[in-house]
Amino acid sequence: MFVDTAKIKIKAGDGGDGAVSFHREKYVAAGGPDGGDGGRGGNVVFVADSNLSTLADFRYKRKYVAAKGENGRGGRCKGKNAEDLIIRVPIGTLVKEESTGRILADVSTKEPCIVAKGGKGGWGNPHFATPVRQVPRFAKPGLPGEEFDVVLELKLLADVGLVGFPNVGKSTLVTVVSQAKPEIANYHFTTITPVLGVVSMGEGSSFVMADIPGLIEGAWQGTGLGHQFLRHVERCRMLVHIVDVSGSEGRNPIEDFETINAELTKFNPELAQRPMVVAGNKCDMATDEQIEEFKQYVESKGYDFFPIMAAIRYDVDPLLKKIQEMLSKLPPITRYEAEPAPVVNVEDFDDHSVTIKNVNGIFTVEADWLLQVMKGINFDDYESLNYFQKVLINGGVIEALRQKGCTDGDTVSIYDVEFDFMD
Repeated sequence: MFVDTAKIKIKAGDGGDGAVSFHREKYVAAGGPDGGDGGRGGNVVFVADSNLSTLADFRYKRKYVAAKGENGRGGRCKGKNAEDLIIRVPIGTLVKEESTGRILADVSTKEPCIVAKGGKGGWGNPHFATPVRQVPRFAKPGLPGEEFDVVLELKLLADVGLVGFPNVGKSTLVTVVSQAKPEIANYHFTTITPVLGVVSMGEGSSFVMADIPGLIEGAWQGTGLGHQFLRHVERCRMLVHIVDVSGSEGRNPIEDFETINAELTKFNPELAQRPMVVAGNKCDMATDEQIEEFKQYVESKGYDFFPIMAAIRYDVDPLLKKIQEMLSKLPPITRYEAEPAPVVNVEDFDDHSVTIKNVNGIFTVEADWLLQVMKGINFDDYESLNYFQKVLINGGVIEALRQKGCTDGDTVSIYDVEFDFMD
C-alpha cells in the first residue's frame, strides 16, 4: 500500500540525573562530594533509506521515544550518554510540526537529520560545593528531551513530472522510456500510486521521471486522486503535460490542457511558473487539423509542442532530448530548509515566569522551571533547603508572592510542598 502521509509522536531522551555521593576512603578525612553528572539523553534522528518507498510502517507504530541518559554515579563517574533513536524514512520525506506546520527537516540526502534533541544531563553534587556549603546533599536532575507531534509528508524526488487527465498515456510513456512497469489499461485511474522511472540518455546522463496519477477537474479539492498526489509535483524541476489530441474520450484537448493547468495553479500557484513542455499523444487517432489546431494554441501560450505516439515510441526521442536540454539549465530538485523555532520576544516572555493564585487563603505557585529544580532538592537537608530558598529569591518567586499580598504566616504551596511565608 502506498502511504505518503503519517502522523507520529517523537520524544528525545531525558538527561540522566546528577548523583549525590561523597568520597569515602580509609585514612582520607572529609573526602568531599564526588557525585558524577548525568549523561545526555538520546536524540531522535531521521535517516533517508533508499529501500523504502512508502510511509506505511508508521500506520502501525505512532510513538517513538529515545532512551534516557544514564544517571551519574559516585567517584565522579559521569553517566553514559544514551544512543540516538534512528527513524528510517523514504528519500524526500518532510518532517513538519503538526501544531504549526513548521518544517523540522527535509530528509532528502544521506545526511542524518536531528529533529528532537536529547536533554542535557544534570549536575552532580560537586558543582554545588562552596566554602560555606561543603556537604551538598542535592544534585540537579537531567533536563527533559524535546518532544513533538509531527506530520511526515513524502514528496517524491523527480526531475520531471508527467501531468494530464487519466488515460492519456502517461504510464505508457514512462514504460517505453524507462524500466518502470506500471499497470496499463484502457480505463481511468489504472495508476493509483506515483510511479518513478529512470530515463537513460547515454553514458553518465539520466533523469528521473514521475507519473503523477489521478488529475481531473477539482483535483486540488480532493476530487479523484489528485489531492492525494499533487504534492509530488511540487519537487519536480519541470513538467511534461500530456494531452490526448484525438479527443478519443469525447473531451476537447484545449479544454483538457487549460483544466489541468488550472488545477496545478489552485493547488500551488508556484506550479504555474514551473517550466513545461506539452506532448500531444495518440496522434494516430487524430486528424491533421486536430493536431495543427492544438499545436498552434499551445505554442501561442509559449510552450513547446511535441506530437507523439507513446505506445509505439513514435517521435518520443525529440521530446526526451528537449527535456534533457531544459534540465541542464534548471536548478536542482527543490530542497526545503528546516525552519527555526519562532523567536520569542524577551519582553513578552520570561524563562522564570511564575503563576501565583490565592486559593482559600493558600498561595499556590506554579512554574515549569521551578518544578524542574525541585526534582533535585532534598527537603530533609538543611543546606539543600538553603539552596532552594536562594532559588526562590533569585528567581523572583518571593517578590511575586509579596506583590500578590502574601504576608508573614501565610501558607505557600509549591507543587504540594507547603511552608509558612516569612518576609
